[in-house]
Amino acid sequence: MNEYIVLLNWDDEAQKWYAQNDDIPILLEDFSLDTLISRVKQAAPEMLELNKLPTNARLLFKMEAQAVVA
Repeated sequence: MNEYIVLLNWDDEAQKWYAQNDDIPILLEDFSLDTLISRVKQAAPEMLELNKLPTNARLLFKMEAQAVVA
């Protein structure tokens, strides 16, 4: 079974969450983290199929934190 790591990032300026994976490929945004994860789970199988990748993939979500230090 293929595994894909979907990176979750918060954009403080836009006040949105972003989910990205270049292999699937997928890039989505939402104000709610829960809604975003649901959207990724819904869109990923279709994107995998469109890109002729195995659809029995496992999605792993990884949250990345960044800080600006002045």
